[in-house]
Amino acid sequence: MPDIVKEIISMKNGRSIVIETGNLAKQADGSATVRVQDTILLATVVVSKKIKDITNFLPLTVDYREKYYAGGKIPGGFIKREGRPSDEEILTMRLVDRVLRPTFPKSFKREIQIMISLLSYDKTILPDGLAGLAASTALSVAGIPFNGPISETRIIRSKGQFIINPNIDQLQESDIDLVVGASNNSIIMIEGEMKEIKEDEFLKTIITAHQAIKPQIEAQLRLVKKLSKNRLFFFEEKELKNSEKIENKILKEKFISFSYEKIKKIYENFLDKKNRSIQEKIILNDFNKTFLTEEEIEKKEIIINQFYEEIKKNIIRDLLLKKGIRLDGRNYKQIRPIYSFVNYLPEVHGSALFSRGETQSLTTVTLGSSVDANRIDNVVMENQEKFYLHYNFPPFSTGEIRPIRGVSRREIGHGNLAQRALKNVIPDNPYTIRVVSDILESNGSSSMATVCAASLALMDAGIPIENPVSGISMGLFMDHKKKIIISDIMGEEDYFGDLDFKITGTKYGITACQMDIKTQGLFTYDLLNQILIQALEGRIFILKKMLETLPKYRNKMKPNAPKIYTFNIPKDFIGLVIGAGGKVIQEIQSYTNTNIVIEEKGNFGCIEIIGKDYEKIEKAIDKIKQITFVPEYGKVYKAKVKSIRDFGAFVEISKGVEGLLHISEIGWKRLNNIEEELHIGDVIDVKFMGMDEKNKMKLSRKILIPRPKKK
Repeated sequence: MPDIVKEIISMKNGRSIVIETGNLAKQADGSATVRVQDTILLATVVVSKKIKDITNFLPLTVDYREKYYAGGKIPGGFIKREGRPSDEEILTMRLVDRVLRPTFPKSFKREIQIMISLLSYDKTILPDGLAGLAASTALSVAGIPFNGPISETRIIRSKGQFIINPNIDQLQESDIDLVVGASNNSIIMIEGEMKEIKEDEFLKTIITAHQAIKPQIEAQLRLVKKLSKNRLFFFEEKELKNSEKIENKILKEKFISFSYEKIKKIYENFLDKKNRSIQEKIILNDFNKTFLTEEEIEKKEIIINQFYEEIKKNIIRDLLLKKGIRLDGRNYKQIRPIYSFVNYLPEVHGSALFSRGETQSLTTVTLGSSVDANRIDNVVMENQEKFYLHYNFPPFSTGEIRPIRGVSRREIGHGNLAQRALKNVIPDNPYTIRVVSDILESNGSSSMATVCAASLALMDAGIPIENPVSGISMGLFMDHKKKIIISDIMGEEDYFGDLDFKITGTKYGITACQMDIKTQGLFTYDLLNQILIQALEGRIFILKKMLETLPKYRNKMKPNAPKIYTFNIPKDFIGLVIGAGGKVIQEIQSYTNTNIVIEEKGNFGCIEIIGKDYEKIEKAIDKIKQITFVPEYGKVYKAKVKSIRDFGAFVEISKGVEGLLHISEIGWKRLNNIEEELHIGDVIDVKFMGMDEKNKMKLSRKILIPRPKKK
């Protein structure tokens, strides 16, 4: 029998989390399972035996996959096996990566692969909130040096109550939905969406989540203590030879002496990003030509780049922390210059160009019908998104050349953040809305530029957004003496700073956020509160600038935007509207130049008519209503006399719907000849009195006429 070691974490809702090692995947360097009731995740860790020669980058790969068998499903499509990861799986990979990456020592250069699999899913808990716990447990079991353990948890607020690790049904009723990652003494990562909540409510949610994470960390520490010592290991990094150490030290001293003051002068001149980059490359090339041969340049390229990044970081941090100088000369709270336009692309349904400093987003809105909805069908959920946002980050936006191999994880993550920022302010409407943000220029905060541009583009399209959303990226530079919060960060401030905190919201509250801490230990709840207050000030400033461009959504949609009309018919009429082989519905579509979608929902057929001409849409509506007409008991109808018989008149109460008005129901006067009262073509009022025993309509005109007084 395997030597299984486990720990149990008790949760306040009565459920337990069981973490376990020693049973599965024992040839990996570390493996662990996490179980809540019948939901089970397996995490494995493997570390390469060689040091990877790479500059300033941890070679960490996190992979998360949901096995279809976990939910009792078979993959769709022609090839019946799991394929490329879904967007939802990629977003979970990013959540785990972002909380783990800052915890590794900078000297660690070995390739690490963490693989997390959802093996069983019982619908009682969303698995993405457990993935970080599974990965951290596997790392702790392997003995790999990282500043952990850590854990993540998903927290929502539903009906005023916090729920840790909810299920998907509870999620639908929530006004706060966050995933929080933390160590025992510091928040590391936050991501989620909210429905315009205040800053103090946000802070309370984070504190509650952190309290739920601490027992998970303690359980990992207890688990590791139970393991025999010979199962714990880590890889010692290869020591450089003394001669190589001395050589690198001399090279570093030369490089600092040659370049430090030159780089500092560039930064003190407040150049734009492009010119600053050109000047930096000139300094680097001059050093290489002065001190190195071509062979040495190739051999020492990685180490020189490391020196260069280190000098840049030290200069930027020193300028900010000691002199209060930012690269573009702004003060801590100042927002970069903003300009924006709407209707920038006149032939699309809605568009906006938003620029903030050297970051620019061209965002478009396309309106469609229900057939254009984004269908999600995975192990955890089956859903249709009628609002979705795609974010594109081409290489030219940063002046680079790189191969384009599909959509990157970063693009999926940034697009998801912007989508979550906006989704809760979109009012109910019949349209499927696709938003696309193309980043044309980037120097930090491109996802927040997307949120601002998308708000304007939606308003330009005529979507009635009462509360537009703006977004801002906050930064933090800190040491043991000083902490400086900066608003609207640039690329270098993000890269060399201690925090990247993206916050979006309306004038009434926060709608989404994404936070990554790069330096653990110095971050406190009080500091988080200060950042939120400063971010609110920046958000409102940006929002006012946006509303100068377009103060309110357009009252009318563009002429080329599709018009949609929706209504319900009784379920029994669906077949009549479609007709044999689709003949009836095809004729209506051809005659009216519209597209008609019918979907059965419960006892109704939901009809959606899409066209560009309101008159033609109305014709299609009339055609369908004629087919599906059902008279309403007690209702009065305008009826046209179509034919007359000895026993009564046949009248038409709707197009193609005729009924008999019996001679006794024409009026109070006794008639010998119906034509004494009615003629063919007359239009009269009749009341529908129900159906007779032969399932024929009973109509009355007499009941609508006052009864004459007796003589």
